[in-house]
Amino acid sequence: MKNSHSESYKAAGVDVTAGYEAVDRIKPLVESTYIPGVIGTLGGFGGLFAPDLTGLKKPVLVSGTDGVGTKLKLAFLMDKHDTVGIDCVAMCVNDIVCSGARPLFFLDYLAVGKNVPERIEAIVSGVVEGCRQAGCALIGGETAEMPGFYPENEYDLAGFSVGLADQENMLDGSAMEEGDLLIGLGSSGVHSNGFSLVRKALGIDEAKLAQSIPELGCTLGEELLKPTRIYVKAVQCLLHHGIHVRAISHITGGGLYENVPRMMKAGLTARIVVSAFPVPPIFGIIAQEGHIPERDMYNTFNMGVGLVLAIPRQEVGRAKEVLCRAGERAYIIGSVVKGEAGVELV
Repeated sequence: MKNSHSESYKAAGVDVTAGYEAVDRIKPLVESTYIPGVIGTLGGFGGLFAPDLTGLKKPVLVSGTDGVGTKLKLAFLMDKHDTVGIDCVAMCVNDIVCSGARPLFFLDYLAVGKNVPERIEAIVSGVVEGCRQAGCALIGGETAEMPGFYPENEYDLAGFSVGLADQENMLDGSAMEEGDLLIGLGSSGVHSNGFSLVRKALGIDEAKLAQSIPELGCTLGEELLKPTRIYVKAVQCLLHHGIHVRAISHITGGGLYENVPRMMKAGLTARIVVSAFPVPPIFGIIAQEGHIPERDMYNTFNMGVGLVLAIPRQEVGRAKEVLCRAGERAYIIGSVVKGEAGVELV
């Protein structure tokens, strides 16, 4: 690409040479995520991966795609860009693991108003960290410079991941039974959902984000920008130890009311006891300042529970031990009962 440059394109707002510098900066970061199966490196027209299908009777590819959403507005205001990439990966791989699949690789799409190589490097460093936490490889992506479409200091970030599972071992809720218990895994905070409501409720601006909040132990901005927790390795630990996970729900936008029913078997309802898990202080602040009813809070945010798992009652003790050793905060938050509501919060 030594001969690739265009003064006319640069005058229109697109600097292709800045793009090449950005690639040079991120290439070693990307290669640090490579796992067995990755073929080639950055620079081709497609990311290549050769999966190991050993021991799989009927391999199934499981894919997920998502973006970071309006949480990015906070990153712009704080000029902090090295964590939103973790959110982007988390929103995809946490969905994939709900099927019992193991994420293999990830690709990102970054659209910017102006290509600033240092900023691109910071953003991708977050994507890389997310991939490391999930144990998957970053095998490609796209950075699009779009002057006139995005302001110079703004961007959008999205991506997708592909995982692998054996069809006979996939988690679809079909084995769920009345009496199974529900385990909730603690979230790191708001994660990456509901930020349109967060921004409206709190009246977000630079001064607001810089406020130090005693009950949070940090500034409001630092709390809200905490990246989404990635639960892939914790779930893999459960499956590796032979725990019979019936079903999993990733608690994203729509909160517990919307997401838990997605894992439930027909005729069964998840009865969740809200006093059984701690609600992080940030949610109380959002509810109070925004005058948001409790019902709406649980129908928008994770409220402290990022993942819900249905486990046979007799295996819950061992499951909690495995999860705690994996570094998770695990709470018994309810049980599976007969009903058609999908979820009941009591």
